[in-house]
Amino acid sequence: INACLPCAAGEMSAQLTEGSFALAWHVTPPALRATSPALQERLSNMRRHPPRIAAMRDTKAPTAPHRARKRFGQNFLVDRHYILRIVDAIDPRPEQRIVEIGPGQAALTRELLAAMDAHCATGQAASLDVVEIDRDLVARLTAEFPRDRLRVHEADALEFDFATLAADAKLRVVGNLPYNISTPILFRLCEFEDRISDMTFMLQKEVVDRMAASEGSGERGRLSVMLQYRYRVEKCFDVPPGAFRPIPAVDSSIVRLTPLGSKRLRPNNETRFAQIVTAAFTQRRKMIRKSLAAWVSADAWTAIGIEPTARAEDLSTAEFVAISDWREGSSP
Repeated sequence: INACLPCAAGEMSAQLTEGSFALAWHVTPPALRATSPALQERLSNMRRHPPRIAAMRDTKAPTAPHRARKRFGQNFLVDRHYILRIVDAIDPRPEQRIVEIGPGQAALTRELLAAMDAHCATGQAASLDVVEIDRDLVARLTAEFPRDRLRVHEADALEFDFATLAADAKLRVVGNLPYNISTPILFRLCEFEDRISDMTFMLQKEVVDRMAASEGSGERGRLSVMLQYRYRVEKCFDVPPGAFRPIPAVDSSIVRLTPLGSKRLRPNNETRFAQIVTAAFTQRRKMIRKSLAAWVSADAWTAIGIEPTARAEDLSTAEFVAISDWREGSSP
């Protein structure tokens, strides 16, 4: 109001908007109204015609702060130090096809675009795709960014067809994944393994530790094996709870997954492989001769080359593939 209203002896500012006048009517001292007849008349007119005021408001861009929704697992990264560290880890380039899952309030999105812009020719700007399920956040994103900068896909990442974005280039997928559905999203993305260049995610630290766990580690589980036979899994760094709003009850970590491509092990039957891995870790405290008794006969372990007294967490990915392939070869 102070920037728009005149002083007692001045003229009305040419920049005073209709909405400002409506608000000014209620906050301008009566003495000031009386000393400026033009101001008094304009304010009076605006008070008598509220429908016109409402029509002139910009209703496209939401102005109220967004409230994080628990059902979407929303905890927004706000600490710019960690945002920039993530961007450095991704090292985006404008010629790459980058897809961000769950951009939220665009804290990472803005910095990704800025980093890509730094590598653009003069007069050009980068762009990227985002997948967001929250319609309120979709409205904010489309209001803030033009379509040629940000292609917003309102969708559930568990159902979105990422192949539609990989027609002319492999994807680099990034994002702060909702912790309550992070594992299903990771397995969903495995379906597009051949169309992905790499993935960099923020996840719950405990989940990342399991993803990267090697054989012999107590943290090794089904997730470790099922991801490691497809990807090189690298934990980058940890992010404390205080970097988010609302503050989560857990620590977070950044992880990078790079498809192994032709170098990865390929079981003869991937469905069978997944079933055996699941069976082994469902009874992880038991020796594999017991946990996998329904899959492998007692006299077959020597032929497979695996110690039957080992537990699931002791086996390498290659050993699980060997068990699966033996079972496949021995099946009628």
